[in-house]
Amino acid sequence: MKASAFVYPWDVAGDPGAAARTARLGVEQVTLAAAYHSTRALTPRHPDHRIVTAEYAAVLYPPGDRWAGRGLRPYPAGRWAPGDAYGEAARALAAAGLEVHTWVVLAHNSRLGSEHPDTSVVNAYGDRYPWAPCIAQPATRAYLVDLAAEAAVRPGAQGTELESLGWYGLQHLHAHDKISGVGLGDAGQYLMSLCFCPSCHVGHGEHGLDADELPVAVRTALEPLWRGTAADGGWPTVEKLLGEETAAATRAWRERTARTLQEEAVAAVRAAAPAGFQVLLHADPVSYHCGANAGVDPAHILSVADGVVVPCTGGTDLLAPFAERAGRETVLAANLTVVAGMGGSPGTLAADAARARAQGATELRLYHAGLASDDDLSAVREALSAR
Repeated sequence: MKASAFVYPWDVAGDPGAAARTARLGVEQVTLAAAYHSTRALTPRHPDHRIVTAEYAAVLYPPGDRWAGRGLRPYPAGRWAPGDAYGEAARALAAAGLEVHTWVVLAHNSRLGSEHPDTSVVNAYGDRYPWAPCIAQPATRAYLVDLAAEAAVRPGAQGTELESLGWYGLQHLHAHDKISGVGLGDAGQYLMSLCFCPSCHVGHGEHGLDADELPVAVRTALEPLWRGTAADGGWPTVEKLLGEETAAATRAWRERTARTLQEEAVAAVRAAAPAGFQVLLHADPVSYHCGANAGVDPAHILSVADGVVVPCTGGTDLLAPFAERAGRETVLAANLTVVAGMGGSPGTLAADAARARAQGATELRLYHAGLASDDDLSAVREALSAR
């Protein structure tokens, strides 16, 4: 199977040996961040630094003229990725013989929510999630679609992987996070991720809901969870807590909103890209899930994009629903963490890849070449050499 390693521009820019070192892993491709959220990242082999702090979500190249005069626009990166850091890294990686695809994070942006709070998801209690832009809002959708097209189609890129192209909710890798004291379960996460901004108020009404009463119903449904009642039964538990008809209507609104955004964004990327440009989504086959791996309907998304990147570090079961709908040319990329310190298992990569292939995977994604230790990378090289 073809393998691609995730890489940040700051892993490569300023390190003359980084591109060749990545190529020696045995990967054919790199998935290089072009638009990325805030993070703190280790760079264990860089000659100039060991820790990179990306202070806010940014594009890692100079944004184009399309944003002139617009209220919602991408932020250029600061000192962690100055100028065209993406372009510098992409050229070095291509010169090392690697195929470069862009990695674009979309509906996950804390600075956007901080500076434009009205763009954020608002839960049933009125709390805003600044990291989670509401994808129902017209201005936010237009921003995300244009960002997808610009960040995906960088010079020399042969494809893109679009992350967070859907709803983002309560779950978030936040600094000093302290929200795990109550076990909300899958159902509680869904209820706490429903949005009640003005755009969603209208959308709920269009789906037959009493938009004024819905947040009251959601708060009532959540009340037993705050008292410690387990709610880990997935969608049937949502239906039990909220009522089947109400639950179905909220899900229908959210799924329609995400599906149409995905269609628009992929169409915009294709319009901007050269022929043969590959478009993949980071995706979860459970359509009501939200986050970096957007919840999708497998049949729908595989009719829109060229394929999906599926989280497989905890097991490969999520591949099967996509494999059932895949065509001969569909890309099903199994995303495996190869950083032992982040819960990955580089030593079992060969066996994990074999299991993924058996479930229908056609390619591998390895997270993450820049973050991994030397021992992790040695294990990756050994596994890939045995393909």
